Amino acid sequence: MPAQELAVRKKEKMMRIKLAISLWLLAVGMSAQTKIVRTDSLQEVVVTGTGTQHLLKDAPVQTEVITSKMLRNYGGRNLEDILAGLAASFDFNEGDMGSQMQLNGLGNNYILILVDGKRIHGDVGGENDLSLIDPQNIERIEIVKGASSALYGSDAIAGVVNIITKKHNEGLLVENTTRGGSYGDLRQHNGLAVRYGKLSSYTNFHLQHTDGWRNTTTEYTSPFEEPIYDSHRMTANRKTSWNISERLTFQLNRDMELYAEGSYHRRGIYRPQGKYPKYDVTYYDMQYKNASAAIGGKWTMGKNLLTLDVDWNKHAYFHEFTSIVTTEGIDNNGNFVLDFPYFPGQQQLQSDQQRLMAHLKSVFQLPYNNQLSTGFEYRYDWLKGPTSIEGQEASDNTEALYVQDEWQQALGKHSKLQMTGGLRLIRNQQFGWHLSPKVSAMFSLNNLRLRATWSQGFKTPTLKEQRYRYVKEMSQIMLYVGNMDLKPQTSNYFSLGPEYTIGNLTLSLTGYYNRLKDMITLVTVSHSQAPNQYRQQYGETLSKVRQYKNMESARTYGIDFTARYALREWTFGLGYSYLDTEAEVYNETTHELDKVVIDGMAHHKANAYATWNHRFGTDYGLGVGVYGRLSSKRYYQVNGDGKGYQIWRIATTHDLGHSKKWQWRLEAGVDNIFNYVDSTDHGLHLGTNTPGTTVYGTLTIRFRHGKNLKNNYKSNFKNNDYEED
Repeated sequence: MPAQELAVRKKEKMMRIKLAISLWLLAVGMSAQTKIVRTDSLQEVVVTGTGTQHLLKDAPVQTEVITSKMLRNYGGRNLEDILAGLAASFDFNEGDMGSQMQLNGLGNNYILILVDGKRIHGDVGGENDLSLIDPQNIERIEIVKGASSALYGSDAIAGVVNIITKKHNEGLLVENTTRGGSYGDLRQHNGLAVRYGKLSSYTNFHLQHTDGWRNTTTEYTSPFEEPIYDSHRMTANRKTSWNISERLTFQLNRDMELYAEGSYHRRGIYRPQGKYPKYDVTYYDMQYKNASAAIGGKWTMGKNLLTLDVDWNKHAYFHEFTSIVTTEGIDNNGNFVLDFPYFPGQQQLQSDQQRLMAHLKSVFQLPYNNQLSTGFEYRYDWLKGPTSIEGQEASDNTEALYVQDEWQQALGKHSKLQMTGGLRLIRNQQFGWHLSPKVSAMFSLNNLRLRATWSQGFKTPTLKEQRYRYVKEMSQIMLYVGNMDLKPQTSNYFSLGPEYTIGNLTLSLTGYYNRLKDMITLVTVSHSQAPNQYRQQYGETLSKVRQYKNMESARTYGIDFTARYALREWTFGLGYSYLDTEAEVYNETTHELDKVVIDGMAHHKANAYATWNHRFGTDYGLGVGVYGRLSSKRYYQVNGDGKGYQIWRIATTHDLGHSKKWQWRLEAGVDNIFNYVDSTDHGLHLGTNTPGTTVYGTLTIRFRHGKNLKNNYKSNFKNNDYEED
């Protein structure tokens, strides 16, 4: 291309950029002359950081909130999609065994997932099944980062994610949401709420299905093998899950409420049959069966509160065989054998995990601006694995007492100091007694808030980490074994950061440092660590033996930054997370400490969004949003690193009319608009498993009637009598 023509094109490009910037500044300037509507995000009431209610701006513990408005605009298909798109510090690699979630460098094992303040129950080996959570029934999500063991006990070392569900106070509510998308993606939500006198009921049904997708047909092989280019293995397998739940609430009087609830969940993962025995030949599908039941109550005494919750949960995982296979099994005498025949349609129980929990909590308002929270918890865990647990079953129990005091004092007309201190005393059946403290403070001056936290985490090894063993036969034959010599993990977490609000702009910056002692992770060990029967069965074909080990030490540190700005119909958001990790593990071959990264770490992650909402009269409301999420390379100890990526999406919402009883809403969007696909060979780590550009559409129909059917019926009866007279 001639230099003159190149210069002309460059000049035209600069003119277009300047024109776009000018139009943008003009639009902002015109908007700035109109009345500013203050964002209400800081007026959100949050509970997760202290277990008590605070306005977000007054919460002494740094809390990130994904509001109901953000959820409505985003239109996420599941919880993983929502957290990855709207919170920069999360990473996901959704797989067959679970969500593979990571928060600030630490994985599933260290992230506590709550639903309305109660623990979700999934795989205690660390892969929570987030398909248990219906995204259509989420009111908001509260995220508290860092160790929270003083308040919530084990698992809360990286942070706590509390899913707050919608509360239904209508006399009658009937709702249906149907979502369809690319690759056979189907999401179905149905809800029925009834309130009659003092009794309330909410029934929820939730279905998820995807046909799965394949990003590559190439299998990773060793340098000594011929490459494979026609693998049948899927990047994401076909799967179907459904969940039905019921909650009954009885309001004894204005101050006392009782409830009972239960749920049943099924999930199936269906894997295609390939032709390469070492890589993509599969002999079984995966089936999950979950159930739960709970009872409890709440008693309000003025500003004081007493709650009791008792819940039971079950999570069972099965192999359902699709062809004749000989594998580990239990013979007719109850003995473990390596060569047991199974036939198509037969199921083999891999693990049955059950948990019973009781939680008694009180909150008292004391003199001198003190608020005291106390509680007692009991937890019993039971694990059954006929072929994967030596002795076939195991159990553990833990009791805990905790106390927390919140104090605040005005220091002047526009300044205030808040302090929160907590302590948990834990007694575990195997590991005895332990104390976990936490101290948080917030100083506020006008629109500036400065928060600081020091907290200790404590986590005992799970029954799976101690006892579970299984063979993974894909590109390599790998044996995973537990370790009865594991020690509990402890951590020290420090954070400090300011938050500043000016008008509709909120800026938050938090630096953190998390030091873990005896961190438990999977480490490659010598073949001599494998049980004898496995060494005899597989011999030299056994590629690796992976065992849970306590690392000598590990640390994570970084910064999290968020910015949110609202101006009339516009909302803008930006999040950035910087992370670094380092761990030391003893090398049994060299007898030295090896420095390694924590698997899945990415130094840089970010998300950004811009939304516009406008109502045209009373019959139509339009919302448009552009969202992006970005990540640098993710590091792993084995099987390669995951590539960096950036993914952008456009989401639209359409509210079609609104009456006192009926609501109609359409949502449509395009995800991954630039069609990014990570086509790394099967068997190696991916940065993301997105299938490329996808489209979706959602229809919601909702019918509401009255506040209380009993009162409505009485009112209608009286009105009819009056009219007849």
